[in-house]
Amino acid sequence: MEHVLTLIADPRRPVLDANTVELVRMAVYARTPVWLDEGIAADLPLAGLKPGAATTIAREVLGDRPVDAIVQPAVRRRKKLLVADMESTIIENEMLDELADFFGLREQIAAITARAMNGEIDFAAALRERVGLLKGLKTALLDEAARRITYTPGAATLVATMRDNGGYCALVSGGFTHFTALVRRSLGFDVDRANTLLVEGDRLSGTVAEPILGKEAKLATLLELSRTRGLSLDDTLAVGDGANDLPMLQAAGLGVAFHAKPSVAAAIAANVRYGDLTALLYLQGYRRSEFSHA
Repeated sequence: MEHVLTLIADPRRPVLDANTVELVRMAVYARTPVWLDEGIAADLPLAGLKPGAATTIAREVLGDRPVDAIVQPAVRRRKKLLVADMESTIIENEMLDELADFFGLREQIAAITARAMNGEIDFAAALRERVGLLKGLKTALLDEAARRITYTPGAATLVATMRDNGGYCALVSGGFTHFTALVRRSLGFDVDRANTLLVEGDRLSGTVAEPILGKEAKLATLLELSRTRGLSLDDTLAVGDGANDLPMLQAAGLGVAFHAKPSVAAAIAANVRYGDLTALLYLQGYRRSEFSHA
């Protein structure tokens, strides 16, 4: 099976020059490079070097240059199903941390969030603990927290381009439906799945509906949607940053760890450390001229 090495820089720092591409090409014995976007992304078709070796060599050549290097099979690159984590992936926020801010508990809850996302503690138990600390919070503050949402650069372009090319886009989150519904509508995702905060009157009860949507449910969503849409897993793309994303990232045809926690980055071959979410389009072989804009 032939493979392709894709080099990707952050569009805000288009540092990928022809000299760098040529140095990598020679080191990995690749064929003629194909530019997807000048200064930002280029494909290097490999001529037999094993994927793992090519990635290692490319990273050695790149050194401290802020350029991602990802190898994948050259066939069936354009995916028909996207399953995306929301928090710290599609949006830059962790919404539980935003809610905690209203109680002056941001640092305390953010510390628990970080440990859960790095796989150091059980996700479901950590979620129950954090939600419990928010008991009594006025539900009106959910909308105020939503106004703080910051979309990750490239998110809208990723969804719009995939949908315009026949892709189905699902947003799955260990967070809450109040926020995933808003993000789904804003970016044009086809479906969203998340946890439901329970309320008592006009305040949070400090509990969440069971069963909690965690790593098993995220994987199940990927498998279910690929099956119901008649797709092979080779036709699927998953992206996330936390430990609860790992099973779906490992099962997808292309699983991308996006600015991920250390334990996740160590377990996933396709790591986007510098690029924005348009990196997922370059990885599928899209040129900048083919991008759609929401």
